Amino acid sequence: MWVACWNVNSVNARLANVLAWLNEASPDVVCLQELKCEDHKFPHEEIEALGYNCLVHGQKSYNGVAILSKLPIEEVRRGLPDGEGDEQARYLEAVVSRPDGSAIRVASLYCPNGNPVGTEKFTYKLAWMERLQAHVQGLLALEEPLVLAGDWNIIPREEDCWDPAVWSGDALFRPESRASWRRLLNLGLTDAFMAMDGAGHTYTFWDYQAGAWPKDHGIRIDHLACSPQAADRLAEVKIWRAVRGNEKASDHVPVGARFS
Repeated sequence: MWVACWNVNSVNARLANVLAWLNEASPDVVCLQELKCEDHKFPHEEIEALGYNCLVHGQKSYNGVAILSKLPIEEVRRGLPDGEGDEQARYLEAVVSRPDGSAIRVASLYCPNGNPVGTEKFTYKLAWMERLQAHVQGLLALEEPLVLAGDWNIIPREEDCWDPAVWSGDALFRPESRASWRRLLNLGLTDAFMAMDGAGHTYTFWDYQAGAWPKDHGIRIDHLACSPQAADRLAEVKIWRAVRGNEKASDHVPVGARFS
């Protein structure tokens, strides 16, 4: 069973690329981020034609997350708890059921960017991560397969960016951001990429500016975090790097994990 995530950077603007990748890779479950559209403007018909059920938590022009699944979707949650007044569509969670009766809980998440540091945007980023941590503690108590997949907007290690000096003042690389990622992992989650590969300078994002893609000036910010029950079934991790070279590509590429 393949579970993948992809920040598509506007699902309608990149629809041809999204459909081509779905058709080629054919993952069982896909968590999309940065849809940049409301629910009714999501391309349900085109994606459902490829055999996917579509669960969408959209927002006009910004943010937005979705879960695509070839399997039935149940127990839906839109947004994190304690989010009164927070209208940003950044978290979507559901249970995906297999024909044999087994199930996996999947969350598509789009962590706040947080830039510039020293503003309310960075404060919001750290507070959002605290809310996520509190929610994950409850999910881990269920002792079930769980995968949190998406654009975390956090660079975990120096080896996960092309030049740490360039990123040192950025919210994605700030010590506070990286510490929030470590606290989540310390709850008992496993970074799928680190468990199966862990090679330095393996990226999932290349900026549109300054020729980042041809120069391979990338960062790794798209992660799949797995509960112990999911981590025990990890068999393979893949980054579809070549997708970044397509015409009208997103600045992120899909990342996926196969579970036995």
